[in-house]
Amino acid sequence: MVELALPKNSQIEPGRSWARPEGANNLKEFRIYRWSPDDDQNPRLDTYYVDLDDCGPMVLDGLLWIKNSVDPTLTLRRSCREGICGSCAMNIDGTNTLACTKGMDEVEGPVKVYPLPHLPVVKDLVPDLTNFYAQHRSIEPWLKTTTPAPEKEWKQSHEDRARLDGLYECILCACCSTSCPSYWWNGDRYLGPAVLLQAYRWLIDSRDEATGERLDHLEDPFRLYRCHTIMNCTQACPKGLNPAKAIAEIKQMMVERRV
Repeated sequence: MVELALPKNSQIEPGRSWARPEGANNLKEFRIYRWSPDDDQNPRLDTYYVDLDDCGPMVLDGLLWIKNSVDPTLTLRRSCREGICGSCAMNIDGTNTLACTKGMDEVEGPVKVYPLPHLPVVKDLVPDLTNFYAQHRSIEPWLKTTTPAPEKEWKQSHEDRARLDGLYECILCACCSTSCPSYWWNGDRYLGPAVLLQAYRWLIDSRDEATGERLDHLEDPFRLYRCHTIMNCTQACPKGLNPAKAIAEIKQMMVERRV
């Protein structure tokens, strides 16, 4: 686990208001959370103005315009810019989502951008996902079998493959987990909706032969049962998936194997 120098307190102070671009008439205001471990200051909220006539339509376009044209110290993650990698997950206008798929025109008034909530902050809009990835690794998200491997491939019927729809599309952006109050307060022990969705994906894979072992791993007061069906996770998922349903299905599997 990396060691982080965290903000001294949760008080966000007024930050710098950057100058409006000269000659620009079509502007969008951004208010962005800023914090650096190097300056021993509390977090602040800086204000920027994006020239929409010189910028793409998405929030990520606006952030990159600011970084390239105004303030190169602004720190964020991004990669694919197509809603596939999950790198640019952040809290925009009060909702966890992907900056690359959130249009600036979807936000009325200033675009308020914060890092994903209730995670340690590395810098600015970059959260520390070390624990999140370790939890994903703990469920062993790969095919586990005892049968000797076939010469070519493990076969699967169309019907069995269809059962994985709505599960395999998860991009591990952490939007759902960081919208969950149970994960906020028990993130060190509760696996959270994203990881449990992935766990269910392998539990119902017809090719996998470790169902009992996987359920044993989840049979814990915290790993699974901290879910209280608040449904924030389903509302926050930028891919339209339903982690809450997957968690309910795992609970049902737990009950059925006891009968």
